Amino acid sequence: MTTDYTAHRLAVIGAGVMGTNISALALGHGVPVTLVDLDEDKLAEARRTIKTKLRHAQLMDVLPDRPQGTLTTTVSLTDVADATTVVEAVVEIAETKYKVLAEVSGIVRPGTTLISNTSCISIDEMAEHVSRPEELVGVHFMNPAYMIEMVEVIRGTGTSPEILAAVTGLLTDLGRKSLVINDSTGFVINRLLHPLINTAAMLVQEGVAPAEVVDGLLEGCLGHSTGPLRTGDLIGLDNLVDSLRVLYKQRGDESCNPCDLLLEKVREGNLGRKTGRGFYDYGKAM
Repeated sequence: MTTDYTAHRLAVIGAGVMGTNISALALGHGVPVTLVDLDEDKLAEARRTIKTKLRHAQLMDVLPDRPQGTLTTTVSLTDVADATTVVEAVVEIAETKYKVLAEVSGIVRPGTTLISNTSCISIDEMAEHVSRPEELVGVHFMNPAYMIEMVEVIRGTGTSPEILAAVTGLLTDLGRKSLVINDSTGFVINRLLHPLINTAAMLVQEGVAPAEVVDGLLEGCLGHSTGPLRTGDLIGLDNLVDSLRVLYKQRGDESCNPCDLLLEKVREGNLGRKTGRGFYDYGKAM
């Protein structure tokens, strides 16, 4: 049986790190993508970034042997009207996600799969702001999405079985393995990971050990392929702080209250790999 990958029409809202990651993943698997952001300069930068990520994916031999999908970029949200699936990948700020999802749900046809790529915000909370809550599901892609096969799928209490089947089918066509969980602020991965990164940053802040030693111990003793602080740099320290604030507000867990060192790095614009410096110096922005 031959799959027509162009039968998927994917729209991605937000041309940041995860938006370009998800776009590169889909394009590399032959799925056409419409990428939406606020201005043409951001979209021009995104087109260059996606080309770089696709080259990286090809060099790492993680793409199938098929023609790439076609990328369309636009500043008009109405251009997502014909999408079969829309992925919201904007900043991890609840009010921003509510607004985008509400607008999108009013544009697309009934039956369109709405995905939030949120890393922490409850799917049920966001479902209150869309026209058809049963069409909303969470998909937490890891970074970089075109390299990491496992994906966390979050089923809201109102998510329909048909939408859940549609999203897991799409992920299969994108070469991803999906594990489905029930809705909970922070889900599984980030309820475990984000407090770990925050605690690792606290150890550096307190002078217990430098970043490379903290990471080295987690890698050497516990088998982590990438230490928590390098992982934080890859996520983006600004995104990490936003997610920690959501977790802290919702759960009241002090291990999720962003430490002073994280806040200082974000204030100074040292956000990790994307700016060229975070806990480590990468030489130039990625």
